[in-house]
Amino acid sequence: MDTQGRRQHVDPADQWVFDPETGSYQLRLDPPQQPERGVPAQGAGRRAQRVQPQGGGRARQGRSGAEDEGHGAADGRSADGGRTAGAGRAAGNGRAAGGGRAAAGSRAAGGTRGEGGGRAAARTSRRRPKARKSAKKRALIWTAGTLGVVVIAACIGVYALYQQLNGNINTIDPGIGSKNATSTGPVNILVIGTDSRQGLKGKYGDSANVGHADTTILFHVSKDRSNATALSIPRDIITDIPDCPTKQSDGSTKIIPAESGVRFNTSLGQYGRDPGCTMRTVKALTGITPDHFMMANFDAVKDLSTAVGGVEVCLAKDIDDPDSHLKLAKGRHTVAGEQALAFVRTRHSVGFGGDLSRIELQQQFLSSMMRTMKSGDTLTSPTKLLKLANTATKALTVDTGIGSVTKLSELAKDLSRVDTKNITFATVPVIDNPAEKVHTTVVLDKTKAPQLFSMVQDDISLTEVKKKQKASEAAKLKGPKADPIDVRVEVLNGSGVFGAAQDTVNWLQNDEGVSRSTNGGNAPAELKKTTLEYAPNQADQARRLAAMMGLPAAALKQGTEDAAPRANMTLTLGKDFTQAGTPIATPTKAPEGIQKVEADDKSVCAK
Repeated sequence: MDTQGRRQHVDPADQWVFDPETGSYQLRLDPPQQPERGVPAQGAGRRAQRVQPQGGGRARQGRSGAEDEGHGAADGRSADGGRTAGAGRAAGNGRAAGGGRAAAGSRAAGGTRGEGGGRAAARTSRRRPKARKSAKKRALIWTAGTLGVVVIAACIGVYALYQQLNGNINTIDPGIGSKNATSTGPVNILVIGTDSRQGLKGKYGDSANVGHADTTILFHVSKDRSNATALSIPRDIITDIPDCPTKQSDGSTKIIPAESGVRFNTSLGQYGRDPGCTMRTVKALTGITPDHFMMANFDAVKDLSTAVGGVEVCLAKDIDDPDSHLKLAKGRHTVAGEQALAFVRTRHSVGFGGDLSRIELQQQFLSSMMRTMKSGDTLTSPTKLLKLANTATKALTVDTGIGSVTKLSELAKDLSRVDTKNITFATVPVIDNPAEKVHTTVVLDKTKAPQLFSMVQDDISLTEVKKKQKASEAAKLKGPKADPIDVRVEVLNGSGVFGAAQDTVNWLQNDEGVSRSTNGGNAPAELKKTTLEYAPNQADQARRLAAMMGLPAAALKQGTEDAAPRANMTLTLGKDFTQAGTPIATPTKAPEGIQKVEADDKSVCAK
């Protein structure tokens, strides 16, 4: 309160007060209790005794506790309403509890103390005993203070941890892929395992070895996050590597020339190629553009398997491989560290002893690691999660689009929505290289591989999760079909393939008996997907044409009004058109005979 009785703001620093009972400072959340009018303030008598007896000067002490009330003090009235004998200042401008100036701090007429002052001094000398705070209130005060300290300490700890994890991450700008860490569409992440020995202090051979793309998996996550497909790309597949712009340490860009007919694994490390070169090679090989990449070396397998407490694997026979140093009896084992690395590197003792057999081991290992990471034991243990986060950020090199703890966390949270049972590992279909007498490399299976790639491009799962068509869509393909001679259709070319419309008309007329088909020329614009527009009274014709061309239900676009008796339907070929007579619909099943395994299948054992 000021001298006019107005309320003032409380300085936050004044809320910390010294408690003589505890010998320490406490946080005072409530304002101090004000004394009643006419009751001496605590400590007033002691302060009155310290006032200088002569000269009318200020006392050494500050204002008394009673000053906060100050009733009637503006004119120096005494406790009973009369003026004091002296007009000097009270101790530090202190006022008596009743509102008058304290006589002990003023000079009486003639230099002596006034009568009223004696009465005020007597009153102030009778001090009340100080009220003790209750145990509950003391606990509340200490709790409030301690909570503030804990919150500050926690914030500092979280920030320090964030900085530590952020500092662990290595990033490279690949110059390809443009999506944010999270997006509303499908996500394609290229996971690269390099056999580089750099930084490994000669533990696994030549420490100057820049390595190759030894293990490469294209991880496709569906738009609705209901499923995912992991395509393993054999390192020995013969392919073309495009021109590759790579960022140099001085900020410049160097173009590494393209190569044709070389092993896929040379897309990384060789001639200075970085992960962006591998991303471009995958796009050229599959037609699928990777959005991000994650790259790890030998130590990543060791450290991550240890961080999750080991990974369970299964062998159908004993293995003793002197090259990888894996020695395990048949059956189930939990491997970690060096033993886990040996498991994913071995190949001579399983299957046909080549890279394709090793891929099967790696898929089994990764499936099991995913199950372990998503298990309750890991997700509910802060210690395990922290260890895993620290290990993962140290082990990985990623693209700049996800190159921070925040972005990696967003991506992980987004991808964690996929149920493990709907994650399928598959190997890109290949055949032995026909150009070799002794087969050491492979080439794409040109029959099966395009089918598998188109399923990924069109976001079709290899599991059953997305194979449920809407009833209204499926109904378009069910019902009576018109005879081919009664089908009337105009074909437009929106595919970008020269002569596609005429080729289709020729095929319809000569092979399918649709004599009433005509070439409408080029469409106004190219389309991604083929469409068939028809009227309700042409539904039987549409079903017949869809069956001939292998059109999916989604391609059929029914209008609202009936057409004239001899009107044409409109078939517009899209970019999904390949050639006349080839079904346009994307396969809904993976090609027969491809190697694949479900991530939740615990029964897989390496043979």
